[in-house]
Amino acid sequence: MHDLVLKGGRVIDPAQGLDKVTDVGFAGGKVAALGDGLEGKEVRDVSGKIVTPGLIDLHTHVYYGGTSLGVDPDSYARQAGCTTLIDAGSAGPGNILGFRKHVIERSETRIVPLINISYPGIFAFSLNVMFGENENLRLISSPECLKAAREHADLVRGIKVRVGRTTSGPMAIAPLDMALEVADHAGLPVMVHLDSPPPYRSEVMPRLRKGDILTHCFRPFPNSPVAGDMNIHDDVLEARERGVIFDIGHGKGSFGFETALAMLKHGFLPDVISSDVHVLSIQGPAFDQLSTMSKFMAIGVPLVEVIRASTINAAKAVNLDDRGTLKPGLLGDATVLEVEEGSFDFRDSTGETHKGTQHLRCGGIVLNGRWW
Repeated sequence: MHDLVLKGGRVIDPAQGLDKVTDVGFAGGKVAALGDGLEGKEVRDVSGKIVTPGLIDLHTHVYYGGTSLGVDPDSYARQAGCTTLIDAGSAGPGNILGFRKHVIERSETRIVPLINISYPGIFAFSLNVMFGENENLRLISSPECLKAAREHADLVRGIKVRVGRTTSGPMAIAPLDMALEVADHAGLPVMVHLDSPPPYRSEVMPRLRKGDILTHCFRPFPNSPVAGDMNIHDDVLEARERGVIFDIGHGKGSFGFETALAMLKHGFLPDVISSDVHVLSIQGPAFDQLSTMSKFMAIGVPLVEVIRASTINAAKAVNLDDRGTLKPGLLGDATVLEVEEGSFDFRDSTGETHKGTQHLRCGGIVLNGRWW
């Protein structure tokens, strides 16, 4: 007898190559079984709905109350259908302990942080106050970052660095090189944000190693992965060949339909789909993980690939081998999705819209083997 059974849903688990109507049973906080006719102490009829591994948003900002850009993690997760939120460098060495004690350990949602190379993390982010945390090298200490990453090694899964005109300013690419050195000594991947130049994409791409993550990977011009003729730049293709991970990180200004359609035309799908949710983007155009996933369905990416990019691929990107799939024995996390049919105008970061006929909605969440 299972603690909880989701009965009669369409179970889509790309990691196991599974797409069929069946039951999912949970016991002891873990996935216990998949199959027909399962019995449980609590049974939820999810027929007509989709059951996936718990969705993972690889790029969020959920240091709520401790940074100006953070959103409430539990509230956001319920809206977005997520069970794991990867925080993309909201906290740095100077405040990672506060993030841990006051948010991560108090939240029901699973939060996995990347630590910012900048000592204070992303500390000045609003409509009226915007200051790049890497504009001044006095805010960066490689030894402090490495020390904090090691002290919180049970939590920290990567080093985050933002470079570009608005984030590193006159320091250009220097913070990335510092982050790469810390990551090398910590044995962690780097997630790099690249906004408007300088530095240029052509400087950044060759530096990235296998397993490093380029977020905002389908950003619009400038620093787009496609040239004016809509062909993919060679340095981008070479980075994928090396094993660099390409993550969407939609956000407020970092996703363009023109770029996405050009990339898809060449068969270049993102490895991971993520929202880059923060206090500004949650109001649009990103909104949340499900809205971002729905945009990719609208431009022709099959549902199973959208789910793959939001489950197992996201888990692998930060080396989490206990989630991202409904394999028995792993964490008892699942997302129940409903597909709303209609006419939807999806908007990118440039204001361009694209029509779609389906929108994913959250129909329920299982966390730690219980209905959440």
